[in-house]
Amino acid sequence: MKKVLENPYILFSPFLVFSIAIVFLYPTHGTFGDENRYLFFASNLIHGYYSPPAPDIELGNGPGYSLILAPLVALKLPLTCITLFNAFLHYFSIILFYKTLRIFLSLKYTLIFSIFWGCYANTYENIPIIHNEILAIFLIISIIYSLIKSYRQENGKRYLILAGFLIGYLILTKPIFSYVLFFMLIGNLLFLLIIKKKENLTKGFIALITAFITILPYSVYTYAITGRIFYFSTNGGDTLYWMSTPFEKEYGSWYPFHTFSLDSNAIKNHDLIPGGEELIKSNHRKSFEIIFSYKGIERDDELKKIAIENIKTHPLKFIKNCFCNIGRIIFNFPYSYTAQKPATLLRLPFNGIISVFILLCFIPTVINWRRIFFPIRFLLIFSLFYFFGSILGSAETRMFTLIVPILLFWIAYILNKTVLINIKFD
Repeated sequence: MKKVLENPYILFSPFLVFSIAIVFLYPTHGTFGDENRYLFFASNLIHGYYSPPAPDIELGNGPGYSLILAPLVALKLPLTCITLFNAFLHYFSIILFYKTLRIFLSLKYTLIFSIFWGCYANTYENIPIIHNEILAIFLIISIIYSLIKSYRQENGKRYLILAGFLIGYLILTKPIFSYVLFFMLIGNLLFLLIIKKKENLTKGFIALITAFITILPYSVYTYAITGRIFYFSTNGGDTLYWMSTPFEKEYGSWYPFHTFSLDSNAIKNHDLIPGGEELIKSNHRKSFEIIFSYKGIERDDELKKIAIENIKTHPLKFIKNCFCNIGRIIFNFPYSYTAQKPATLLRLPFNGIISVFILLCFIPTVINWRRIFFPIRFLLIFSLFYFFGSILGSAETRMFTLIVPILLFWIAYILNKTVLINIKFD
């Protein structure tokens, strides 16, 4: 029995079986959510380019996920093969998470937190669809593992470089992390100038500068087609526009513009309350008329102008929307004009438990900040920048799922230092 418990490949195999079952029970058609977009960019890469030329420049997401999809698309494999890749990637993320925890923790603690991550329900909704969340999660767990190994071994430079490369690839997969890299690089450099003991900070800087070098080729490419430095996404204005909505019964939740036809009463793929369609069209009619006359970078710029004006004229409403955004990120609620769904209850147990433990671990973390293992501090700051950055743009609970492994690792570390868990009575 002990051999099974210490062999993660066998121990977590039921999660692989379950993930594969989900893929076949809910086969994708390649049209849900952003699936078309990822497949579109993968097809472009096969033909030797990424974004369409001006004026139709489209940088909806980074090339990280599409680079992986490209060979599968080129071989014309069934879409199920792509989602099966998600299933295996998730399985290996659980194994890698187990191995990372085992570096620090007892087998008991490791099993508790690894099984919690394996059972984390929010992850499974991303497995049967062609979205980049599963890849991003695997990259984040790989970053945790690499950083821990780089600080635990005498010669950990290769793991440090690997961690930097993985951070860079995460940015290419999820462009929002480019802002995290920018602020962390600035902060790291400032502390290097101020603090005398520089060993930890120097290692952190090496990882961050490696990440910067990793994204440099893509940065050069985007500059060549847009003329803008570190312009990684044309979707920033879109999410900021919805987040800045000044209308009282709207909470900053995002809706895709292409589903709104001003001459039609129907909106597809949204469980809106009766009359919700008319309210959105009425509130945003003027903006839609402007937006539909632009595309690519010009549309992004126009959306940002409208959003900034909304924030200036209705700052308290924007703060309220940000507060609602925290609810959407953690509990998938509230959404504008959307009927309540029982599925929301599935998110409460897991994210509720995590939220409670975040509060419990906050004070020990603050008190013992300098004594906490540096990679954990690095990862906490990394996730905090990401979380607060996500609040400023319209977000969903899948954004929170990305940093759950970091939060679980931090919680496990703090509890291991402060609390004794005994499942059996003495």
